[in-house]
Amino acid sequence: MCFFIGHCLVNRNMFMYIWQYLYTSFLRFWLKWFIRQITGKCELQRICDGYSQGATRTMKTEYSLESSKSQILRNAVNAEECALEKHVKDIIKIKKINTEKDTQFKLSLQVCLLQISGYKKLFIDVENVRKQTFDSENKEHENKLLKLWNLLMPQVKLESRITKQWGDIGFQGDDPKTDFRGMGMLGLTNLVFFSEHHSEAARRVLSHSNHPKLGYSYAIVGINLTEMAYSLLKSGALKPHFYNLVPGNPRLEHFHKLYCYLAYEFDKFWFKEEPESIMEFNQYREKFHEKVKRLLLEADVTLTLKLDTKE
Repeated sequence: MCFFIGHCLVNRNMFMYIWQYLYTSFLRFWLKWFIRQITGKCELQRICDGYSQGATRTMKTEYSLESSKSQILRNAVNAEECALEKHVKDIIKIKKINTEKDTQFKLSLQVCLLQISGYKKLFIDVENVRKQTFDSENKEHENKLLKLWNLLMPQVKLESRITKQWGDIGFQGDDPKTDFRGMGMLGLTNLVFFSEHHSEAARRVLSHSNHPKLGYSYAIVGINLTEMAYSLLKSGALKPHFYNLVPGNPRLEHFHKLYCYLAYEFDKFWFKEEPESIMEFNQYREKFHEKVKRLLLEADVTLTLKLDTKE
């Protein structure tokens, strides 16, 4: 029985592979040609006409360009911002689009390309921050770490730079620098951003993390959530969020705001789920991760922080 089921799955996967190959290599081209004969518009025009500005339009445009047989069109998804206008003109020329009739196409396509190139640039910027190792000899790094303490614990003076007090805000040892290894300065920058721009909410989450039964290590979990945000960005899963949220180039600030959403929502999720102990963290972290990924499948998704005014 198991052999039969396995054999059927192999055949099904083989069929899907063959179908995908035939569709992308042959059928898609003729289908696009046929529809253009009927509508008088190429696929890119139909996308820009058929969808309002946002994730659906930009992602369909991105797929169309990446699937094109034209190298020039495929190159457009990797265009630098300064070269976008030239790429738009090249596409209009190759596709023989009459911009006097379709007056909105040029602007719509340019916005899509700006978002596509902006997402790629955002990942580069985030990666550059992540690669920065926390350096105790770097005054800027040290000041940022001390700023985190002062934002979260304004009424408590830090006795010394290396102290067990760091455990009060969720670091593992006497010197927090060892906790930043995986995410580098990106982890610290996100923690500071949340604490600086949403001070009351950050302190409230910190207070929750000290719960006698459901508590967790605030800073360590925050760094873990930074890794989650980074992985989602790297995989492309955050494209719907940023394409809906930012009509142009997303900046580092937008990534930090996404972290704020994750930090706040994870705290609510953790207390709603009521794990037996912190030892189950990885299990519930993955459950939260899957919840976020499901949200990102929605066409109109934007993961923006909405503070609960009742608290």
